[in-house]
Amino acid sequence: MAQIPFREHHLFTLLDAYDKQTLPLDLFIHFYFRENKALGSKDRGFLAETIYALIRWLGLLEYITEKPLSWEGIYNTYCQVDLNQLQQQEDIPIHTRISFPPLLFKLIESSHGTEKATELCKISNTPAPTVVRANTLKITRDNLLEKWKDLYEVSPTIHSPNGIIFHKKINFFELPEFKEGFFEVQDEGSQLLALLVQAKPGNLVLDYCAGSGGKTLAFAPILELKGQIYVHDIRTHALQEARKRLKRAGIQNAQTILPDSPQLEKIKKKMDWVLVDAPCTGTGTLRRNPDMKWKFDEFILPRLVGQQRMIFEKALSFLKPDGRIVYGTCSLLKEENQLQMEHFIQTYNLTIEGEVFQSLPTIGGMDGFFGVVLKRA
Repeated sequence: MAQIPFREHHLFTLLDAYDKQTLPLDLFIHFYFRENKALGSKDRGFLAETIYALIRWLGLLEYITEKPLSWEGIYNTYCQVDLNQLQQQEDIPIHTRISFPPLLFKLIESSHGTEKATELCKISNTPAPTVVRANTLKITRDNLLEKWKDLYEVSPTIHSPNGIIFHKKINFFELPEFKEGFFEVQDEGSQLLALLVQAKPGNLVLDYCAGSGGKTLAFAPILELKGQIYVHDIRTHALQEARKRLKRAGIQNAQTILPDSPQLEKIKKKMDWVLVDAPCTGTGTLRRNPDMKWKFDEFILPRLVGQQRMIFEKALSFLKPDGRIVYGTCSLLKEENQLQMEHFIQTYNLTIEGEVFQSLPTIGGMDGFFGVVLKRA
C-alpha cells in the first residue's frame, strides 16, 4: 500500500477526528496544531486553508464525488475540478452549486431575493479579510499604520474610523503592539455595530451579552475612562477572557458582572446605554465559521428568535427612562433582524433613533451585521 504524503496524512487524520467531535472548526484545528508540534508554519497554512475550502464547498464536492464518500475521495475531487465552472452548471440544484444546505439557502433567499442570496452565499465561501481595530486609548490609527507601513501590507478600513486591514495573514498575538494593547482583531462591521453605542463620558453602559468583550473594547474609548461600563454574560469563561482583554487595553472603568451577581438587581433602570449583541445564527460571519452552516437545522432559528426576545426584555429592564438600547446581530436573516426590531418597537412602545445599520458580506470587505438604536417613545 502506497505511503500517504505527510501533509495529506495530517489532513485526513484531522478531518476524520473533526467528524467525531463537536468543537467549532477553528478551535479544533488550533488544538490539533498544538498537539502536533512537528507541523511547520507552511504545513499548518496548507492544512488550515485546505480544510476551510473543503468545508466551505462540501455540499458541491459531495454531490459530484463518487460514492461511498470519504475525505480522501472528496479531497481528490477538490484537487481535480474547477469549482467556478461547476457553479455555472444549471443542471445542479442552485443550493448545491453554491454549497449551502437547502433550508438555510431558502431563508437567506426569502430575506434578500434569489440573486442577492446566491451572491451572499458565494461570498460566504471565500476567505474573510483580516481586520484589526486600533485602541485609541493608547494609540491613533495613523500612528499604528505608520509603525507597520514598512513591515506589513496594511491599509485603513473605509467605513470604520479605527480599522486596519492586513492583506496578508500574520500571527498577531506575537506582535509587541498586541501585547501592549494597541489593537484588537475585529471585523469592520463589528466595529461599526459597537459604535452605535454613542455613550458620553460619565455615562453608565451595560454590555448585556458581552461574551469576551469585543464590542465593549470598541466603544469604551469614547467614554474617556469616565463613567462605568458593566460587562455581563452567562458564560463565565468568556467573562474571564474579557477581563484579560480589558486590562490589556487599559480600560479601567469597566467591571464584569457574573450571571448570579446581586449587583444586577442594583443597576436596574439606571443605564444610559444597554447593548444587546444577541446570540444568532451567525449567517453574516459564515466565511469565518463555514462549519456552522452544516450544523443548521429547522429548530435553530425558532429557538434563537425566542431567546433574542427573552434577552431583549431582560436587558430593557436595566435602561433608565430616557436611555438608549442597541439591538444587534451578525445575521443575514430578517427573522432575527427587521422582524425582531418591529416586534420590540410594538411590544415595548419604542422608536428608532438614527439610521438602522446593516452590512452585508463583500469580497475583501466586512461581514454581515445588523444593528438599531431604540428608545422609549
